[in-house]
Amino acid sequence: MTKGVVSKKKASEPKGPVLESHQVVIRPLITEKGTHLVERYNTYLFQVHSQATKSQIKKAVESLFEVSVANVRTIKRRGKPRRYKQHASYRSDSKRALVTLSGEDRISLF
Repeated sequence: MTKGVVSKKKASEPKGPVLESHQVVIRPLITEKGTHLVERYNTYLFQVHSQATKSQIKKAVESLFEVSVANVRTIKRRGKPRRYKQHASYRSDSKRALVTLSGEDRISLF
């Protein structure tokens, strides 16, 4: 009895879809909490593509804003239920990234 050859994925291949830098980062999120993170911890908040990985987010921010990234944390948010008159629906799911910059790097958002 012979076994078939199983092809293994290389470690260098991306897990998700191949995305360009401008597709990974959708927009920066300017909120009260996000402004506090920028001032205190040099951490910026972005809405990102739902299938983007941490390494893709890091490369995208480094190439788009020409800064060096120290750390990336991600949050997946489920859509909330919403109602309008008799119609019930859900907001869309979203993914956010908290990007900490290294050293004295800054991103000018305004």
